[in-house]
Amino acid sequence: MTESRAGDLFQPGDLVNNTYRIEAILGRGGTSDVYRARSEISGRLAALKVLKAEFSSNDDYLVLLTREEEIRDIRHDAVVRYSENNRTADGHVYLVMDYVDGPGLDQKLKEGPMSAEELLTVCKRVSEGLEAAHARNIVHRDLSPDNIILRDDDPAQAVIIDFGIAKDTNPGAETIVGGEFAGKYAYAAPEQLSGKTDRRTDIYSLGALLLANFRGEKAQAGANLLEVVESKKKPLDTEGVPEPLKTVLDRMTAPSPDDRYQSAGEVLRALSSARLGGGEAAAKADTPDDLDDATVIMPRAKEPETETATPKPSAPPQPMRPISDPPAQSKSRGGLMAGLLVVVLAGAGVGGYVGGVFDGLLGPSYPVVQPYTLVADKREGLPPRIVGYVPSETARDALAAHVADHQGEVELTLASGDIADSWGADVESVVDAAIDLEEWRLSVTGNEARLTGRTTDKALHETISRLYEAGLPGGLQGTAEIELVPLFLAVDDVQTILDSMADCGALSLINPPTTGYGPGAAIQVEGTVAGQDSLTGLNAAVTALGGTRPVELDQVAVLNPAVCLIENFLPIAPPSDIDIAFRNGDRDNAPNPSGDFLVGENPVIDVELPDNVQAGYLSVAVLDVSGNVFHLLPNVSRPDNDITNIRNGNTGPMSIRVAYSIPESSEHGGLAFRVDESTLGKSKVIVLHSDQPLFTQMRPTTESAAGYAEALRDQDRNAATQILSLDSRILTTLKQ
Repeated sequence: MTESRAGDLFQPGDLVNNTYRIEAILGRGGTSDVYRARSEISGRLAALKVLKAEFSSNDDYLVLLTREEEIRDIRHDAVVRYSENNRTADGHVYLVMDYVDGPGLDQKLKEGPMSAEELLTVCKRVSEGLEAAHARNIVHRDLSPDNIILRDDDPAQAVIIDFGIAKDTNPGAETIVGGEFAGKYAYAAPEQLSGKTDRRTDIYSLGALLLANFRGEKAQAGANLLEVVESKKKPLDTEGVPEPLKTVLDRMTAPSPDDRYQSAGEVLRALSSARLGGGEAAAKADTPDDLDDATVIMPRAKEPETETATPKPSAPPQPMRPISDPPAQSKSRGGLMAGLLVVVLAGAGVGGYVGGVFDGLLGPSYPVVQPYTLVADKREGLPPRIVGYVPSETARDALAAHVADHQGEVELTLASGDIADSWGADVESVVDAAIDLEEWRLSVTGNEARLTGRTTDKALHETISRLYEAGLPGGLQGTAEIELVPLFLAVDDVQTILDSMADCGALSLINPPTTGYGPGAAIQVEGTVAGQDSLTGLNAAVTALGGTRPVELDQVAVLNPAVCLIENFLPIAPPSDIDIAFRNGDRDNAPNPSGDFLVGENPVIDVELPDNVQAGYLSVAVLDVSGNVFHLLPNVSRPDNDITNIRNGNTGPMSIRVAYSIPESSEHGGLAFRVDESTLGKSKVIVLHSDQPLFTQMRPTTESAAGYAEALRDQDRNAATQILSLDSRILTTLKQ
């Protein structure tokens, strides 16, 4: 933890915007400082990135900070979550983000070398985060050890932070604005020195910082710019780095972008292949596991090493000749050749056949490749695809036939390798067994193979499970893992997703089927969320779980932050038969069932009590779009909220007006509202029914959302009060 200084903008104990209590300073940068703070409202920890005073009025820096906030569009645990930009009363601009508790890789660097296994884990996690960022065309451009934090000191929970120069098309200074490039020299890709960046730039930087953490020494690029430029032309020194980390780092940090992995997804597939193969051979695979970006490199012949001639197809067999006595000279030569053949066979044995020594005599000759890889898969809703190497035309044609029957794609190259004699037939039989699964994937490196898949067909699942319960067939060494997916999606599984995504009150399912959601059943959700980004994320999460099932979010309302703030502090209580009715005061209190009011209109609000609510206390408030709370009942001008007194002997259904028309307010008193352009958006009317008064003392007629949230906490509530019900309705104000 960095120690506070007298010159720091905020000191521990300071309260920022009546919300965030500063606890400590986490770090200082050239343009901004980062503080750890705790929300006085929710109690949650947050990190506040505060732009230094001299930059607060500079539009260039404000634009960058705003762009950094836009990273909130990325929904991934490996990318820090941003929430909002804000400005204090005296003009200081700050950005609120999740607080990640754990050491940065810069701190780990100071502590000494990290193990290769830990760094492979970090590489996988960070690559997953980069893949999510790159999918939205966001490039970090400044990856370095201090920009990756290990949550709880766990490499598997690495988090990318500080997107301060992300997406900035104007090449920034060493870390942000001005100068010649964005990034830190030690970890910057060569092309960054001339201001060129794309997703491959991040891949280079990640590889460079991982190498530094393996060495336990800060990367050195040069003492001056000229030395930096020259050093960036050379590959990084990975001598002594164990496999498979070495091969992965070599590819990630190739000086030319075209020689690197072309995407974070390719890095992930290389890591998967490396771990599958269990060593150096698998790590050196150039064929990507994912067929979306599959690139097959034509195999090169091993012999002769000094020649690069393209292998030619074997000559066609000569026609048979009748047996006759050859001339003596020819006979002697034939005997010599036969003798030599015996010697060769004795020395090379069967290995000569497998290695292709006699291909000229026994069949076609194919170049030798290492490692020998093949990937076949089928994704939901897409045709199957196969890419890689095969040892014979027979195997190639058999695999192609399987895929062709399902309108799939094939990219297979004939090659020789260190594989079992039955390799082609074994692979073809696995593809034949898996082809009818809804999703499946076969990954083969040499004789090592793994089949994964999923299906809703119980019989098919049992058949394949029995077929491969002892392992994959023939010379293939590996297992099959086929998941049986229920035909119906459990309601509880969907609700779990909704609970995890709720950031502005509860999210619930509309009429969920008791047996679960069938293949074509629509998943309907209702509730409120804190913004459009939250709605987008909710849609993505439910769609990912539901697969092809339609997702309907028409009943999910997007609310403003002030309303959502209160939602987090409202007591948990069931809804009731109490209703909220809207009327238009400018039209003789005509009903307004939509709850939509235009600028200049006068909303009237009635609380409709059913006949089964005869006693208790009503608390009615409006959470306004401007961040204020209006207490409609009780308030200083209308303190009595005892239902018995309000009913005054009326035992049937009863309407209680809590917001009046302008004429009614002028004549009899009571709160009245008129919509203006400063209060456009969604407000929320809340009705709480309790057995005792809700608060120990009268609340003011109007107060801030933060003040009301604090009042809802236990210290201001009557401890013995029981909340019987909570009902609410959205009121929307719109322009003409």
